[in-house]
Amino acid sequence: MGKVVAEIAKNDGDVNIVAGVDPFVTENKDFPVFTSFEECNVKADAVVDFSTATAVPALLDYCEKTGTACIVCTTGLSQDTLNRIEALSQKIPVFKSANMSLGVNLLARILKKYAYALYEAGFDVEIVERHHNQKADAPSGTALMLADAVNESVENKLNYIYDRSPVREKRDRNQLGISAVRGGTIVGDHEVIFAGRDEVVEFKHSAYSKEVFAVGAIKAAKFIKDKPAGKYDMQDVTDEV
Repeated sequence: MGKVVAEIAKNDGDVNIVAGVDPFVTENKDFPVFTSFEECNVKADAVVDFSTATAVPALLDYCEKTGTACIVCTTGLSQDTLNRIEALSQKIPVFKSANMSLGVNLLARILKKYAYALYEAGFDVEIVERHHNQKADAPSGTALMLADAVNESVENKLNYIYDRSPVREKRDRNQLGISAVRGGTIVGDHEVIFAGRDEVVEFKHSAYSKEVFAVGAIKAAKFIKDKPAGKYDMQDVTDEV
């Protein structure tokens, strides 16, 4: 993802990558690349993070120390890290989104607005997400984000179910099933299924390359650059679309 972000930025006249941090890259690209945040001595307006959950605390330390705005695109974060992000947003602008795709975030807005009508009409709700075989966390952060959008719409009446195998019983009205598929090189598919009597309504988003996430990250960097301290996400960016 770092390579993709750098390539997208190269073709954007409003953005300039001034440094990178990657412990597995030793040579510089079109900009200096450091093996850790401790070594990084280049000032920036914002840091875009596509790493792993264990690497995020070091990012937060750096951003707090330097006062640099940060865009956290990594999912599967621990509760301690999420709490740290919340606290840090009181000091600097922090941008966090489970998915950086504009399309996914517009879908979440649609679900918040219309899921209630389908649920009240008796439709059951299920989410199926598919990703490549290297993805570590399941369900995806995006699936949970979409589930939260549906649940908010129906006044938080739904309980998330990740595995029905331990219990042999009929589906409860207040369940929201979330299923994860891992295989091949699937970039990311998410289906939100509303199943009613004799009819089904489906909302689906498919990402065919990592570029959609990089484009969203660049939009986030532009958006957050001059913002005051606070917590922001892609919903804030869609407000400006």
